[in-house]
Amino acid sequence: MGSVGDWRQAPAVRDIAAGLKSWPIVSFMALSDVRARYKRSVLGPLWLTLGTAIGSMGLGLLWSELMKVPAAQFVPTLTAGLILWQFIAGVLSESSTVYARQASVIRNLSLPLSIYPPQLVLRHLVNLVHNLPIFLIVALVYGVPVSWHTLLVVPAMLLLTLNLYWVCVVVSILGARFRDLEYIIGAVLPLLMFISPVFYRPNYLPFSEAILWFNPLSHAIELVRSPLLGHAPPDFVIWSNLGGLAVGLCLAFWLFNNKRDRIAFWI
Repeated sequence: MGSVGDWRQAPAVRDIAAGLKSWPIVSFMALSDVRARYKRSVLGPLWLTLGTAIGSMGLGLLWSELMKVPAAQFVPTLTAGLILWQFIAGVLSESSTVYARQASVIRNLSLPLSIYPPQLVLRHLVNLVHNLPIFLIVALVYGVPVSWHTLLVVPAMLLLTLNLYWVCVVVSILGARFRDLEYIIGAVLPLLMFISPVFYRPNYLPFSEAILWFNPLSHAIELVRSPLLGHAPPDFVIWSNLGGLAVGLCLAFWLFNNKRDRIAFWI
């Protein structure tokens, strides 16, 4: 019984419990960030949708010609990949500065530190929702098949979001301690984009697709894009994401539990 009591008194457990009670604050802050970004603009968040639509159609038609793949096959693939990449890369690129950007709030208000990573993930989920109509239109225009596998997009998105959450927790803590991490991630992400199946599916490549699967972001993209295109993700993609979630949540909990009290001093 003593060990259970000690576990419940762990700093991470107490902070996360308080963070769950503060969920209205998390959602309010996330939506406020979205509104502030497009304040006084005519279209507001629709600028994000418009930019993604132009990029998807322009790049889709161009790359379909370059890769000699029919537009009806290539454009939906590119659109889904681009929307998912914006979601994933958006969370990764901003994770290292989560606590630094909230430094004044952390110093002046007694709020759980666990609320800031989900705030970032939720904000990018809102951006993802703004972009989903683009894929729906493309899917209707090009006749993307709908099957029972399409329903897998719901658990796939949940799994992807949970994986991004623990990554955000880990990177945000490391980014608070090591400020150079922000620039390292900014330098690496463009490279990861080109060795991820954003612009194509792995089987479109003229060389072995095994190279792409060494990139964990390829597994994250294909997990959700496969159901969007009407078929189930490969089994190894599902298991790699589930394994990453199990290991990642343990790592995030351990790191947050041990370094939580130092974050305010680092920033």
